[in-house]
Amino acid sequence: MKLNGLQKDFLRSIGLRFASFLINVLLSTVKIKFKNRQAVESLYEKEQNFVSAFWHGSMLTGWYIHRGKNFAALVSKSKDGDVLSQILKSWEYNVVRGSSHVGGKEALEMLVNLVNQNFNLAITPDGPTGPIHKMKAGAVITAKKCNVPLVLTGIGCKNKFVLKSWDKFEIPKPFAEVNVIYSEPIYINENLSYEETSNKIHECEDLLNKLQKEALETCST
Repeated sequence: MKLNGLQKDFLRSIGLRFASFLINVLLSTVKIKFKNRQAVESLYEKEQNFVSAFWHGSMLTGWYIHRGKNFAALVSKSKDGDVLSQILKSWEYNVVRGSSHVGGKEALEMLVNLVNQNFNLAITPDGPTGPIHKMKAGAVITAKKCNVPLVLTGIGCKNKFVLKSWDKFEIPKPFAEVNVIYSEPIYINENLSYEETSNKIHECEDLLNKLQKEALETCST
């Protein structure tokens, strides 16, 4: 039987919802341990929106830990983006879809606009295409332009599936332990020069890699 366009769209919608359901069931079994959680809790208490940055390969857990907390995320219009968008919506994210070929300037404008609407922002600073664990400017520049703090988030899990993608995308296995380590809020002076801002980006990259390494090394299983 040949399916028409409406039937294909319906089946695709069911498939996306089922994928989202499975991910939610899986992550509900995961044991998440936090270090320095008060860094973000204090921002929530003060109703101070902020930028949370974690590496692209850890984004499934990185997004999950901020569910229901007035977060926004920029997701590509690709087929993979369709799945991620469905998952994020189940976590009460404001999802903005951008072209998979969107330029850096246009993407930055989207991010700044989200923060200026008082959303917290979840961002993967080595995305969307890498190199892995190399920080691009987006997270730091957005925090700088919007005068909001940046919180770096190291995420470590040993018992996991690792996909053969550029970011070595991680999916925790059922009942796995995941460590999450937050940095202190980092405030970026809006008057920093180009060179000073570049140095700050490198400093944040080094710190995020340090947090990521600590989160993995202190994970028991």
